[in-house]
Amino acid sequence: MNDETKLLVTRVVVGVVLCAAFLGLGVKGMKFLAKMKKNPETAANEDRALHVEAIKVQPVNEEVMLTGFGEVRSLDVVRISSEVAGKIVNINPKLEVGETVLCGDLLFEVDPQVYKARLDEAEATHGQLQAGIKRQETQISNDSERLKNLRRSRDLAMAEYERVKQLFVTDEVGTQSGVDAAERAYNAAKDLVDQLEKAVAVYTIQISESQKALEAASARSALAKIYLDKSSVAAEFDARIKTVNLEQGQYVSPGAVLLTLANDSVLEMSVPLDSREAREWLQFDGVGNGKAWFSNLKPVDCEIRWTENSGSKAKAGKLHRVERFDETTRTLYVAVRIDAKDAKANGPDDFPLVDGMFCSVEIPGKTMTSVYRLPRWAVSMEEKVYIANDSLLKKVPVQVARSQGEDTFVSGGLQPGDSVIVTRLINPLEGILLNVNYTDFSELGP
Repeated sequence: MNDETKLLVTRVVVGVVLCAAFLGLGVKGMKFLAKMKKNPETAANEDRALHVEAIKVQPVNEEVMLTGFGEVRSLDVVRISSEVAGKIVNINPKLEVGETVLCGDLLFEVDPQVYKARLDEAEATHGQLQAGIKRQETQISNDSERLKNLRRSRDLAMAEYERVKQLFVTDEVGTQSGVDAAERAYNAAKDLVDQLEKAVAVYTIQISESQKALEAASARSALAKIYLDKSSVAAEFDARIKTVNLEQGQYVSPGAVLLTLANDSVLEMSVPLDSREAREWLQFDGVGNGKAWFSNLKPVDCEIRWTENSGSKAKAGKLHRVERFDETTRTLYVAVRIDAKDAKANGPDDFPLVDGMFCSVEIPGKTMTSVYRLPRWAVSMEEKVYIANDSLLKKVPVQVARSQGEDTFVSGGLQPGDSVIVTRLINPLEGILLNVNYTDFSELGP
């Protein structure tokens, strides 16, 4: 064996010995460290309680409040047009949009000269016909008196003719010419009577015709006066000007809308309600007096708030009637009225209710009896609640009568005195131990 081989063998032996030494030291160190380790103390096996808040529930009677939204509008909106043609000669200086005018105030005037002339002409014709009738009545009175005299003269002429004829025929006294003269006198008297009788009859017909003409003249005179009166247009109520479409000197025609006036003494809202809610909770009196429409709606007091100022004091309104039923959306529209005295502002920081405001309205409905009032979040979407039953959590199905605002009213599934958990829980295990803190309903927040 040469020197190199001896050196290699020596190095291998030394490496093996060193490795064995290091392994021995590692095993001794692990045993030493293992002897230094202490066993952990055994913990007590105790159940932890879930801290929750709960309320003790009792049945109550609660009035249902139906909530809807609608736009306030003036009850009466009148479009004013001229009923006569002509030029505008006078305009109220307050005739501007947003201004108010009082009942009886002149709005505008159409040139009345033509209508005054027509009235004067009609009245003159009326007077002329009246004078003509009076003249005819006087004439018929005079001719009637004259007719009496002529009839007497005719009768005398007839008697004279009979006497002269009798003397000539029987006693041969007188002449034929005398008889003929007496006959002519009788015929002349008779002819005068006939002519005057016909004239009197014609006068009666003429008077009747004149009276009809007088009636027509009276009608024309009345019509001319109406046109003259209509040349001036005045406000028929205290009104607010909504639109103006006329100028001084403008020629107007009948029927063209010149102004729009709004009567703000009574306001009204059209409020849509779900037909199912209306059927279940809206208040009706009796059976509607036998009428098919909703004629028996109870006129309850309502509270109205402008949506832009919902925190303000509510304005008072009154449920007035059912307007219509929309079969497409199954919506019932009710009308709520507000008097001007209730719509006015209640202070310097308040706004009045006016035409065009979008408002919310609360309508009192029927009363729910023996229901349990719970915060909305205490009832799950599956209509179940959690209750504390002997400090253990229990899930209970309930019947929801109605949700109103932040409250839900339960009509079944609970008993008086049940402890309903109001803490928000996410999928808790039923039967878990509870640490219950009872609170008042009024102290709960959403």
